Amino acid sequence: MQNIKNIILISSGKGGVGKSTISVNLAIALAREKLKVGLLDADIYGPSIPKMLGIMTRPQVSEKKKILPFEKFQIKFMSIGNLIPEDKAIVWRAPMVVRALNQLLKDIEWGNLDFLVIDLPPGTGDIQLSLSQNLNITGSVIVSTPQEVALIDVRRAINMFKKVNIDIIGIIQNMSYFLYENSGKKVFLFGRDGAKKESEKLNLNFLGEIPLLEEISMNSDKGIPIASVIKSKSSNIFSEIAKNIISEINKKNDETVKIEFE
Repeated sequence: MQNIKNIILISSGKGGVGKSTISVNLAIALAREKLKVGLLDADIYGPSIPKMLGIMTRPQVSEKKKILPFEKFQIKFMSIGNLIPEDKAIVWRAPMVVRALNQLLKDIEWGNLDFLVIDLPPGTGDIQLSLSQNLNITGSVIVSTPQEVALIDVRRAINMFKKVNIDIIGIIQNMSYFLYENSGKKVFLFGRDGAKKESEKLNLNFLGEIPLLEEISMNSDKGIPIASVIKSKSSNIFSEIAKNIISEINKKNDETVKIEFE
């Protein structure tokens, strides 16, 4: 992991808020800024990134017996989902999960990367603690929907990162509203600006909001993440959030090690 300049964790504290979708699209958006990017699916129990990137096969192994990550959409990626049968349930206790993840981290040949994006599982358990203790984490990005039910778990995740001294880069609000594309009317299905208000309350950066759009979910199911579709409005949203993340990291970095992007 010494050849990786920045490691960012994508966390939610709660499942079902679109964390994996955001992880995939952010990784691609960062790569479009001429950065070398890797993506690790650390959601051991529910790995969905192979489906979203359209590669379900097992990886190849190098001469040094290292796992070679897949390369697609200008990013490198790996998931436990590429190492086990698609329909097999992972019935592992927490210590075994942590060992598997640490082994996975050690055995992947990432090469030189500007960013490694790690998609965390929901919650605040062993995987989160293990990564925070064993990796030099640049910071975490918190994903939430606007509703209070999601924000309850977001607060827990934020407090966990504070306890283990990991910087919080900012909050992304997903499923902010449903947009009628013909009329431009917005319907706030999960409440309005909940995550945005929470970021202001906690003095955290608000990195951006993502509406509830059919093209995002449809493209994920097809294995063609929307961030890879250059002329899409949704793609531009992820690009802006990626730039905001880079800017926030640069504020904390010394001038001599700033990340350059176009």
